[in-house]
Amino acid sequence: MEWIERLNRAMVYIEENLDGEIDVAQLGQIACCSAYHFQRMFGYMAGVPLAEYIRRRRMTLAAADLQGGQQKITDVALKYGYASPTAFNRAFQSVHGAAPSLVRQGGVPVRSYQPISFKITIKGAEQMEYRIEKKEAFDIVGVSVPLHREIEKNFQEIPALWGRIAEDGTLPRLMELMDIPPMGMLGVSACGDSEQWRYYIAVATTGSTPAGMERYTVPAATWAVFPGEGTGQSIQTLEQRIVTEWLPSSGYEYASGPDVEVYLNADPQNAKYEVWIPVVKK
Repeated sequence: MEWIERLNRAMVYIEENLDGEIDVAQLGQIACCSAYHFQRMFGYMAGVPLAEYIRRRRMTLAAADLQGGQQKITDVALKYGYASPTAFNRAFQSVHGAAPSLVRQGGVPVRSYQPISFKITIKGAEQMEYRIEKKEAFDIVGVSVPLHREIEKNFQEIPALWGRIAEDGTLPRLMELMDIPPMGMLGVSACGDSEQWRYYIAVATTGSTPAGMERYTVPAATWAVFPGEGTGQSIQTLEQRIVTEWLPSSGYEYASGPDVEVYLNADPQNAKYEVWIPVVKK
C-alpha cells in the first residue's frame, strides 16, 4: 500500500542521516503529511516516540563504533550529533546502561535496536464508528500554549493548561462564548509546517475576543470524525486505533490542518468526546 511505502521511505531517510541532521519536516514531506502528523503516526504505529527511536538507533551505531576500541569517544559523539561529551554520555547510558568508556574497553554488554519497517497487519475486529464531514472555516476563541517540535515534550504542558483554566474560572467563561458547531470544549493542535505550533483550549464562536484570550481560524477541511467515551485517557486509545486500524485502509490520508478534540462531557471519569482529523481522499 502506498501509505505504508511512504512511511518506509521515511525510515530509509532516517537511516541515511543518523550521522547527520534528521529534518522532521522532511520526514513529513516524504510521508505526505505534516511533521506533527508524522510524529503522531510514528509513535502510535511503532510504540515508541520518534525522538527516542532515533536516539536508540544512533546509540546502537555508536556502540558498534566504540567496541573496536580505535575511535575516540569525542569523535563518535560528534559523529552522531553530540557536541557535548556529557550529553553523549547521558544518552549512551540511557540506552546501554553503561558508560561509553567502558564499552570502548570491551567486554561490556550493549543493546541493539534494529531499523523499523512497517507492513500491513490485519486488525480491527472491534468496530469503529465515524462520519465524514465537510466544514467551512470557523473561528475559535480561547487560550493557548506553544508546542515543542518534538511532540513528546508537550505531554506536561497540555494537562497543566487544562488544570489552570479549570482553577482560574476561564473554563465557564469560555463555555458562555460557544455559539456554533462543533459544540463542546475544544482541544486544537495547530501544528502546520508554516505556522508556530500551538495548542488551544477554546470554543467555536462568532463573537468577539475577550481580553486575555486569543483567536484562531480553523481552516475549511474535510474531517473524519470519531466519537468516543470513557475515562480521560481513553481518547488516546481511540487516536491510536484511528492511525493503526482505520487510516491505512480507509481510502483517506492526513490533510493539512489541525487536529481537533471535541469534549462533549469533560468529566475525566465519564468523558464523551469526538476526535476530528483533517483528511483528503487518496
